[in-house]
Amino acid sequence: QVQLVESGGGLVQAGGSLRLSCAASGRTFSSGAMGWFRQVPGKEREVVAAITASGGTTYYTDSVKARFTISRDNAKNTAYLQMNSLKPEDTAVYYCAAKRSPYIYQVASTRAYDYWGQGTQVTVSS
Repeated sequence: QVQLVESGGGLVQAGGSLRLSCAASGRTFSSGAMGWFRQVPGKEREVVAAITASGGTTYYTDSVKARFTISRDNAKNTAYLQMNSLKPEDTAVYYCAAKRSPYIYQVASTRAYDYWGQGTQVTVSS
């Protein structure tokens, strides 16, 4: 069993930066892939970025490429999402998710992830 707790959200002006953290409990954190998703009211939850268990392979949705960076520190049981050059359209609740599998297949499917955090609000003002 893995429990995930996000932190680092908040209010930032357009062009600013935030760093989200996802702290995981449980000894299986380092063996599973991780993902960051976001959701706005009335829309489906969408994948933002994902990373394999080893950290060797990452995925980004097109709208955040070159602006966001996903990383993980398996020694600290923590995953991160560094968000730079934020835009108002990045405003959403951000969720971290974990897989039992070390790979990021079906990266965009919420059903492919086994554990979810409670979410953290990110608001980007124009």
